[in-house]
Amino acid sequence: MTPYDRTMATVRGEERDHVSCQPLLMTFAARLYGAKYRDYVTDHRVLVAAQLAAAEEFGIDQVTCCSDAWREPADCGAEVIFFDDAPPACRNHLLADKTRLASLRMPRPEDGPRMSDRVAAVEAFADHVAGRIPINGWIEGPVAEAADLRGINEVMLDTIDDPRFVLDLFEWVTEMEIGFALAQARAGADIIGVGDAAASLLPPTYYEQSVFPYTKRMVDAIHDAGALVRLHVCGNTNHLLAAFGRLGADIIELDYPVDFPCAREKTGPEPVLLGNVDPVSVMLSGDPQLVRLRCEECYRAAAPRFIVGAGCEIPPATPHENVRAMVEFARERP
Repeated sequence: MTPYDRTMATVRGEERDHVSCQPLLMTFAARLYGAKYRDYVTDHRVLVAAQLAAAEEFGIDQVTCCSDAWREPADCGAEVIFFDDAPPACRNHLLADKTRLASLRMPRPEDGPRMSDRVAAVEAFADHVAGRIPINGWIEGPVAEAADLRGINEVMLDTIDDPRFVLDLFEWVTEMEIGFALAQARAGADIIGVGDAAASLLPPTYYEQSVFPYTKRMVDAIHDAGALVRLHVCGNTNHLLAAFGRLGADIIELDYPVDFPCAREKTGPEPVLLGNVDPVSVMLSGDPQLVRLRCEECYRAAAPRFIVGAGCEIPPATPHENVRAMVEFARERP
């Protein structure tokens, strides 16, 4: 079975040769390839080469375009700072003055330098591995992108002080992100990751009423384009699990603070759960035996609709033998 066939069989509930292994590799892939992270996030050719190298070296069952959260804000006009060996940062939030939303220009994925670079990465992946290794595109979820444009503290206060503005911002963000997702799907992405880390900070009632509808629109639009959805929300999301289960995402990637057995119960039997090995205490600081033990615990809680992975990105200094232990574990489980 190819990694592509294995992943699709898992999502469809069909028989597979073994469990798929899809840890999120970004800074780790760049370091493995010997590239500066600045080049990894600014030149799709470097990103693609690094991902392909990691897939070949370790037998990872995906390649991903996920690199940083600042592609969309940069193409909207934000000043993004790049570093040699760390993810980019934003110098100014475009909506520090929230009245600017009314005149903010929505970028087209094909035109924006950084968004188009991600689309180009998908196209390059398709040239190399289409139908063999799943190609994972990426967009930001409504809360994450709202925070990128407005500021995390500001948008959280806005949920209380100016809830109408927040909904207007979610609407704007949703339209932009759907366009970005569809461009990647057209380019050949099999799966679109929807990263919404900031959503973990919100109470369940607010999420259900004010975030769920916009995320659901993203999920449905991606499905209509023929791609799968991988929902990725970092942090403690135990309070949001039931809502995640109703979104219709094909794969739900859960971070290490989440109670994994509880996650299977609350999300229901349909979504494929991915995770949730601690990327720091286990992957970075542990040993292969600990990696296998934690993978086994996750497998027992969520199999067969389960993909092996960490709760979030694998740190760049993670010992290679720990990544190999994760992959070997997956190959030994049906």
